[in-house]
Amino acid sequence: MKPKVLQLVGDNEMGGIKSALNSLINSHLSEQFEFLTYTLAESKPILHTLQADITILHHACSWRDLSIFWSLRRLTPRSKVVIHEHHYSAGFEQVNVSSLARFRLMLKLSYGLADIVVAVSQAQSQWMQQHQLVSPNKIITIPQCRDLTNFLSLPSKPINHPLTLAAYGRFCSQKGFDDLLKAMKLLPPLSVKLHLGGSGVQYAELQELAAGLNNLQFFGKVTDVPSFLAQCDAVVIPSRWEPWGTVCVEAKAAGKPVIVSNIDGLTEQVQNCGILVPSQDCGELAQAIASLSQQSNQTIAAWGISGRQSVSDAWEIYLHNWEKLLWDLLKK
Repeated sequence: MKPKVLQLVGDNEMGGIKSALNSLINSHLSEQFEFLTYTLAESKPILHTLQADITILHHACSWRDLSIFWSLRRLTPRSKVVIHEHHYSAGFEQVNVSSLARFRLMLKLSYGLADIVVAVSQAQSQWMQQHQLVSPNKIITIPQCRDLTNFLSLPSKPINHPLTLAAYGRFCSQKGFDDLLKAMKLLPPLSVKLHLGGSGVQYAELQELAAGLNNLQFFGKVTDVPSFLAQCDAVVIPSRWEPWGTVCVEAKAAGKPVIVSNIDGLTEQVQNCGILVPSQDCGELAQAIASLSQQSNQTIAAWGISGRQSVSDAWEIYLHNWEKLLWDLLKK
């Protein structure tokens, strides 16, 4: 009988988290482990019957949900518990947290209930350790990834001018698309084009900001990301915080240069494949876009090739790291 791995998510609309999770449970690891996925709400009445060997929490920790974590320990005492921290980071604190002491106490209590805490980037891991949020022997870093086959197989696109930029994801404050549209208004209207894909609570605000931007096209929710990226020359990721940033991995695998906020896990993803800009600085973002449009086609193509090479084996490494972690947990 295969060991049972229970994946608990907050909801079924989790963007990059969901794509990575779906890729994992449909990988060759499913031959070794039985993966079950439930939302927290779905799992409550049946948690004690699932008898999971390992339980992985993908939900954002909170004071409200501490009782759920306690229940998890009480109802499944033999299950190893992993907190996969997708949500919090130094950048998140800077933008969202008014009481650092209270927030960090909540994280210490939550992480303390886990056997292992998985960080999704080196930056996130360093932030956890700097503030002693989790015991060093409990933390492991596994950079987030998904199956990149369809991205890596995209043919190189001839670079056209004006450049076509792509940005996509949830329309929410975190992703900084409002800053991107403000930056676009600082540029000559014929210098670049922008394809913006996604949906969410910020849709109406973005529509209002888009007034007068004739070089912007909304694409709605992106279901076929490789095809969406195939149409563009570069990708912009203007996030206000981003513990890792799977969009950056996808863009690089598609062979696209990137312009990204210099925060959290995004910072460590950009070496010889694009431009880092300060988060929430529309002027600097506009200058970076202008700078990219002025680069030679050879430079833009070289950045795309470098980015693709840097993630060519990222998916295999991700699977190897998770396979090792799961078996190590079962041996304890």
